Amino acid sequence: MKKTNLSWLVAVTLLMAACSKDDTVNDAVFPATEEALVKDSITPQQINAQIDQSLQETGEFDWKQASNNMLWSAVHHGREVVSIGFGTHANDFDRSKSPQNAQIQDQLLQIVMAHEGKPLNQTLLAADSYLNTMDVAVTRQETIIALRRSNLVRYLEPADYRYFEVAHSLERSDESSSSGGSGCGYDAATLAAADYTTVTPNAKAAWTLYQHNVPSAWAYSTGQGITIGIVDTGTSPNQTLLGSSFNDGLSTGRTIQKFGTYVDSIWPWSTGTDGPNDQCGHGTSMASAAAAPRNDNGLPVGVAYNANLITYRAAANVVLDGAHEQNGVKNAFTALGNNAAVKIISMSMGHVFSVGKISDGVKYAHSKGKLIFCAGGTSTSFTTFVGVIFPASMAEAVAVTGIKEGGYVKCDDCHSGSKIDFTVVMQRAATGNTVPVVSYHNNQSDYVGGSSVATATTAGIAALVWAKNPTWNRDQVLAKMRQSAHFYPNKNAQFGYGNINALLAVQ
Repeated sequence: MKKTNLSWLVAVTLLMAACSKDDTVNDAVFPATEEALVKDSITPQQINAQIDQSLQETGEFDWKQASNNMLWSAVHHGREVVSIGFGTHANDFDRSKSPQNAQIQDQLLQIVMAHEGKPLNQTLLAADSYLNTMDVAVTRQETIIALRRSNLVRYLEPADYRYFEVAHSLERSDESSSSGGSGCGYDAATLAAADYTTVTPNAKAAWTLYQHNVPSAWAYSTGQGITIGIVDTGTSPNQTLLGSSFNDGLSTGRTIQKFGTYVDSIWPWSTGTDGPNDQCGHGTSMASAAAAPRNDNGLPVGVAYNANLITYRAAANVVLDGAHEQNGVKNAFTALGNNAAVKIISMSMGHVFSVGKISDGVKYAHSKGKLIFCAGGTSTSFTTFVGVIFPASMAEAVAVTGIKEGGYVKCDDCHSGSKIDFTVVMQRAATGNTVPVVSYHNNQSDYVGGSSVATATTAGIAALVWAKNPTWNRDQVLAKMRQSAHFYPNKNAQFGYGNINALLAVQ
């Protein structure tokens, strides 16, 4: 890295000098010193190794732990884009509750422009309308150091560093791992007769629903009047049961809406989304598990078959790697948070460590009273050492994982741990078969497993409880679910409150 003379940089005076002392943005620009710089960036493989070490030793990783050189190196390898979460305290994420947000954003931009030597239109790439976060272009380690010295920065992270892409590159010789972990597929399968029961008018109720007494609970509640938001890879345009035939059979008077927040581009500054349609298959399976209609076509029915659905294509696949997937998820959560009709949000995607902007989005939706369910984690070959993944690990999220039939043994590829709240039986003991759902294409079924389907199933049970008690708030619904679960009032060290008895939960 070329040595730079920084003697010309001076402290920038505080903005809003006319404000009272209590209202003043209390920060200044500090010059980065030559002694703090490390000239050469480290490799992506070295960055991943340090992340993995932290995950193995502590179960967590946050970019705040990284050295200046490690963070700058990750920015350098991530198309030189930085995400900044700003504010006067750790939970100052909501612009509407942060009267100084514009001043703080401007002050931090002044720091970046001073150290980068570039105008605003080459510095600010995006600023969120609802959250105190922005993406900026950064090329110099001095800029990283100066920003980290500011007490107005809540987090500073590489916006487009791709941990999973690097991990895959290390295992290219293993064909299964090079393609594993995406969670995508358009396959269909003939369902084994033992894996479903035909219910009126001609729908298939998955075996797993009987493990939680869901069919018995339907006598009390079917989810009518409750709206579930699904943050995932979208919904198939080729599955009419999640489209024009969403009201089919015994499912009536409800709506499905589809949106897209994912930008399919290699350039982090691109803004055009590619629409709401699922191009992976995973989101379609999750929407089916939660709320597919109680149809007369001989296909699987969802848990809350009379609930409304709002689905978001927020990512390309289930591992939230890179700027566009992380922005897409953040934007989906803020949109659902701002939608008064939405009661429940389900997301069966995640990352092995925290992402500041997604954390802000989850907190924002939670602050609006939403009940948020997130997948506890489904293993890939290089993340088997990780416990409960992010954002299921957050206090604002209800973490769910999958277990095998016949006892509390996690499914073959499910994560567990102290942060799990609920479990769903989703893998058969004898055959290993998972949960029947409607497939990507019309008139076809498939199996889906992991903590993903466990999460969508639990979101459906929550809709049953809320529909039975429409005046309740989130905390009351969650309390009822806990009280109806196997281990209540205790919490198992690996499986939380365990399996929910849906019948008890709606009585």
